[in-house]
Amino acid sequence: MLTVYSEKHKLRNAQTEIFGGEFVAPFECPRRAEVILDRVKATGLGEITAPRDYGLEPVLAVHDAGYVGFLESCYADWVAGGHKGEAIAMCWPTRTMNSPHIPDHIEGRLGYYALAAETTISEGTWEAALASKDVALTATDHVLDGNRTAFGLCRPPGHHAAADQFGGYCFLNNAAIAAQHALDKGARRVAVLDVDFHHGNGTQSIFYERDDVLFLSIHGDPMQAFPHFLGHADETGKGRGAGYTANYPLPPLADYARWKAALLDAIMKIQAYRPDLLVVSLGVDTFENDPISFFKLTRDDYSDCGLCLGAMKIPTVYVMEGGYAVDDIGINTVNMLSAHDEALQRA
Repeated sequence: MLTVYSEKHKLRNAQTEIFGGEFVAPFECPRRAEVILDRVKATGLGEITAPRDYGLEPVLAVHDAGYVGFLESCYADWVAGGHKGEAIAMCWPTRTMNSPHIPDHIEGRLGYYALAAETTISEGTWEAALASKDVALTATDHVLDGNRTAFGLCRPPGHHAAADQFGGYCFLNNAAIAAQHALDKGARRVAVLDVDFHHGNGTQSIFYERDDVLFLSIHGDPMQAFPHFLGHADETGKGRGAGYTANYPLPPLADYARWKAALLDAIMKIQAYRPDLLVVSLGVDTFENDPISFFKLTRDDYSDCGLCLGAMKIPTVYVMEGGYAVDDIGINTVNMLSAHDEALQRA
């Protein structure tokens, strides 16, 4: 399996995160990608290549232009405003302040475009986010060119980024950009399966009223887990998209037996949809020892999941999402990818 990787992810090296009422070292850090890359190399998963530069056109096919401009200038505007720390949202247009006006002041713009306060915008964030979407797009084109699989080692991740909001460590929605790119290149239908512990709220919102993308997410119940306000089982799409969203919220301490039951139902829906491409938002924060999640998957469970996905024989792009602060992130990621390849070899 080809792995696409960019050293530019290191430009995103934030030093600040709010967690449990304290400022902590960010869980989403450069070490995550490096641990995964080391495991890819150690296991001989396959060729590793740098991404091509796709510019902003694929981004603007998914994201609001004003939001993209905000991301590009945010840190410079923050510094120009005299701020010494990293850019962090401090106020939002809440349910009682639903104004259509986007503030001129950087503090107001941060709040307007933020969906949560834990994610700062630091120097190099924009450049890293651009490289991350290029990783996803290069992996997607590899599959569209006739190969059966590819892995986009994306960092920063993307599935929480909506058309015009950032948060949850995400700025540009790599999975959504990849799916739209495939459609623009001639695919009729794309399925996006999000197996990250946290609901892919951004991806869902982008495609919620469309029938050319089937979105499915297995995740911690939003009544108990971030992002809290999307991801319930009764969210199934709207308008043309009615029936093309499927959510599987699971309770704290859910083990692989319960998780796999949801996976098998999602696979049944994907097979019925008959997509030309499957995009997997690959988060391994479902692991039993992940520091910010509450599922109980083990190393071997990721291998079994990879076998299940590979058995569908659908051209598949994996894009990296979450999984934090543990060395097992590399093992768990590559276990899934190598098992997918193993399933294809059994064909």
